Amino acid sequence: MARKRGRGMAACWYGIARTATIDRAAAWAEIDDGGSAKIVTGVTEIGEGILTVLAQIAAHEIGVKPEHVVIGDNDTARAPEAAHAGASRQTYMVGNVVALASREARQRLVDVMAEMWDVSAETIRTGNGEIWAENTNHRISMGEAVACAKNRGVVPIGSATFGTDTTGIMDGKGGDGSGRPWQAYVFGCQVAEVEVDTITGEVQVLAVWAAHDVGRAVNPQGVEGQIEGGIVQAIGQALMEDYQLNDGHTSTSGFAKYILPTSLDVPRVNSIIIEDPDPIGPLGVKGIGEPAMVPTIPAVMNAIYDAVGVRVFDLPATPEKILLAMREKARREATMAMQAAE
Repeated sequence: MARKRGRGMAACWYGIARTATIDRAAAWAEIDDGGSAKIVTGVTEIGEGILTVLAQIAAHEIGVKPEHVVIGDNDTARAPEAAHAGASRQTYMVGNVVALASREARQRLVDVMAEMWDVSAETIRTGNGEIWAENTNHRISMGEAVACAKNRGVVPIGSATFGTDTTGIMDGKGGDGSGRPWQAYVFGCQVAEVEVDTITGEVQVLAVWAAHDVGRAVNPQGVEGQIEGGIVQAIGQALMEDYQLNDGHTSTSGFAKYILPTSLDVPRVNSIIIEDPDPIGPLGVKGIGEPAMVPTIPAVMNAIYDAVGVRVFDLPATPEKILLAMREKARREATMAMQAAE
């Protein structure tokens, strides 16, 4: 047969937030006139959808609709610092601090309404742009509640910081490597199915089944997008992208000969979201940015081995390398057969 199929599996764990150093994020929250909410934090949106996630978190915590949440100016000259957009930390660090700031702003409003209605603050609920007291006829819009609060001299605002408690790897007892470099961990497992052309050495990834622990999925569709994007990126690294340096200078300075995955190379991805809430953060969220691509390459390499019995340890696993490995395998088998016959 010219084409052979195989399946491979790989699992991973990954640390979230900065490594072996204290991570910090801060935010302000305010419930504005009209009942809308404003969040101010120095977050950086690089295409991963963090602004949508923060709007969802603030809306859920305050009790307004996501479309009524405004993410304010992120210039750190005027906004609290949220640190960098890396280390799969945005949802974990910034999401948690926005939740805490939103809770404080909501609590200020709740306390005013509890006093005004002469009810316990624990009985007050907010949602869908309204605030009400359970088992009573008290129900008004968030905009009306804000007006009541300001008439009583209270502005419903909140601020918060969220940080990690980590140490260096060798900061354990006696420098034995028992330190705590990360505060949160995620876990994942992927199975890849490939088809290998034994004549040309070309590999086609047909499907990937990806199960990932994300703590708590704020936006499940966004999580699936992150998983799919990470898998496509990893397939490029595994099979196509060959970045070369000569004496410190790149010899692949353009895309004319630098092969990248296209839509034709994207396999069917079956995402399985596992929610195992983080026990430390107030939201239970973790992260999925980088962890999504960690198990893909070993899963693909194991699938190639399952299909044709060869392993490629020097990425990318180009058709030339696979053909060379297959010929070397055939040569070794022929030599062993001859030695056994003798």
